[in-house]
Amino acid sequence: MRWLTVGLLALIVLLQYPLWLGKGGWLKVWEYDRQLKVEKEETRQLEIRNAGLDAEVRDLKQGYEAIEERARFELGMVKQDEIFVQIPERAAVAAPVESPKTQ
Repeated sequence: MRWLTVGLLALIVLLQYPLWLGKGGWLKVWEYDRQLKVEKEETRQLEIRNAGLDAEVRDLKQGYEAIEERARFELGMVKQDEIFVQIPERAAVAAPVESPKTQ
């Protein structure tokens, strides 16, 4: 009777091995599920970025306001007979320079 119990337990272990650790086992499924979640989040972030770029392209194609805005802020262009005044930001306060010590 004892050999029968040991034999059945060994058979159960042998049948469970492929289910848990085999090629298509639960551990692989859990790993693939985790990878899928990571890829979906990355795809969602890229879709948001693409939607923003698409809106910017549509603005540039349809109207001159977006082109003018880019020319003004990125290239510093001004219209004819327009005065451009630029107020510089305050420079960061520099740390005092230490003089070399004499010995």
